[in-house]
Amino acid sequence: MERRLAAILAADVAGYSRMMAANETATLAALQRHRSEVLTPAIVRHHGRVVKLMGDGMLAEFSSVVEAVDCAVQVQRDMAQRNAGLADDERIAFRIGVHVGDVMVEGDDIYGDGVNVAARLEAIAEVGGVCVSGAAHDEVETKLELSFRELGPQTLKNIPRPVLAYAVDVAGRTGSVPDPASTKLEIRYCRSPDGVRLAYALMGKGAPLVRAGGWVSHLEYDWEHAPAGSINKLLAREFLLLRYDARGNGMSDWEVEELSLDAWVRDLDTVVAAAGFERFALLGSSQSAAVAIAYAAHHPERVSRLILLGGYALGSRKRPGANIEQQEAMISLARIGWGAENPAFRQMFTSQFMPDATKEQWEALNQMQRISVSPECAARHLDVSGNIDVTALLSQVTAPTLVMHARGDARVPFESGRQIAAAIPGARFVALPGNNHILQPGEPALARFVEELRLFLAG
Repeated sequence: MERRLAAILAADVAGYSRMMAANETATLAALQRHRSEVLTPAIVRHHGRVVKLMGDGMLAEFSSVVEAVDCAVQVQRDMAQRNAGLADDERIAFRIGVHVGDVMVEGDDIYGDGVNVAARLEAIAEVGGVCVSGAAHDEVETKLELSFRELGPQTLKNIPRPVLAYAVDVAGRTGSVPDPASTKLEIRYCRSPDGVRLAYALMGKGAPLVRAGGWVSHLEYDWEHAPAGSINKLLAREFLLLRYDARGNGMSDWEVEELSLDAWVRDLDTVVAAAGFERFALLGSSQSAAVAIAYAAHHPERVSRLILLGGYALGSRKRPGANIEQQEAMISLARIGWGAENPAFRQMFTSQFMPDATKEQWEALNQMQRISVSPECAARHLDVSGNIDVTALLSQVTAPTLVMHARGDARVPFESGRQIAAAIPGARFVALPGNNHILQPGEPALARFVEELRLFLAG
């Protein structure tokens, strides 16, 4: 059996089982058409060969990893054009993984760790995206005009050691000035005073509203798929909404030296300056409520109104009766299992965030958590947020403030919201129905939240 070094491309269809259950004939016909018209021709043009087809999957081999990555990006760009204008249930969207490593050759087939790693990277790639290994990234970084976002070491199924992974910026956004009123999401970048690259996006039109960055976010994914997207899209209908991924999250830099409340507040200031906002309403939810409180206290001239949803002034370690052993255990579990393909570790957090959500909503949040932050960053975020204490700043907030909190919030105690409202001069408190920390489409709490926010900002 021959052994050789090769670049491996693995691709599959996102949501294939669901699409087959809905319309088997149409799904098979569309998949075959895209394979014959997009995938196979691209592989041939880039001097590769199709090794085998497997249901909705495809495995290809290249002698050059540069050709393999370029092929993957071109396929995804072509598919984005093909899917433009189609309904969600009509789109065939691929996920692609690329790795370079040793393979064993038997006839026309190939086996080994090189193949397995590519297949596992494909499984963690974003829908319509490309995920490459550190080995592949190092080979192509200076040879292709592409941007990469480090995802950190990933724990992949049946791979003994964590694999450093990178997401490729398939869209290749450069140069143009974003139109906030456009429905197309435009990602822009700025740098914090300590050199951390921060990703931000403007959507909608109207009065400026800034959403402070939380500890698990991804500008692209949570706009299209994740549970948080429902709130963001509702807000962008009526306001000029500025969102960003906090350091260590999503499309911002993951590997950062400082992770602290002070750094999060500085990052908020950096982003609003880059967007050209001088005075604005500020929305903080969960952990980012503390960031918003600190920013409003330190920059009263910039914050016109303050909205806090499911927030807290005292982190979980600082609250009376805190179970420190449980907190430490959750941090350890995040560090061990956050990046695993099996969502069991992340499901513990998901069930706290949204106990009343559907299975599909749980799956979306599980996926967002995995692609938003590395296991190490998740553990660091939990550690830092657990020690937050902005109680001394509450009385310094001068902006009109609206505090909202779900009565049965399983992640942050309802009393935390009451305490914030009681300590901020003139703050109004609204109790929302339900148990979800992240509000979901269709539940009364989301409709009430939007209504109260609209009236508050109009006033």
